[in-house]
Amino acid sequence: MRNVLIDAGPLIALFAVDDAHHVRYDRLVAESAESGLRLVTTWPCVVEASYILEAPLRFELLEWIERGGVQVFPFDTPALAVMLPWMRRYTEKTKRDMDLADASLLWLANESGLREIMTLDVKDFARYRLPDGEALALL
Repeated sequence: MRNVLIDAGPLIALFAVDDAHHVRYDRLVAESAESGLRLVTTWPCVVEASYILEAPLRFELLEWIERGGVQVFPFDTPALAVMLPWMRRYTEKTKRDMDLADASLLWLANESGLREIMTLDVKDFARYRLPDGEALALL
């Protein structure tokens, strides 16, 4: 089974057929599903995607998640002790905010060992590094 992180942008693109990235991610997910793909995300990414998508697409996304389309990992309050320093460092260093959704995905990558991510935030995720200095592979 291949586990891949998914950010809010591709989640939106999967459901918004008029999104410029819909075909790309729809095809990538369909092709990868044949070889055993499991998409993994966090609640901040789900919240971001559901906020941006309008009804009925918002409901379609949430129903898809309910049916197991993506595995959503929760985190407890102590995980913020890991995420907040990253958010501060990347925000202060580059003057580009690292939001909670991005920090939660980096945290999940660090916790789980997952190293591939579907994201439209190429500029951001290209600069993020795990504690060991490793970057995520962007899909």
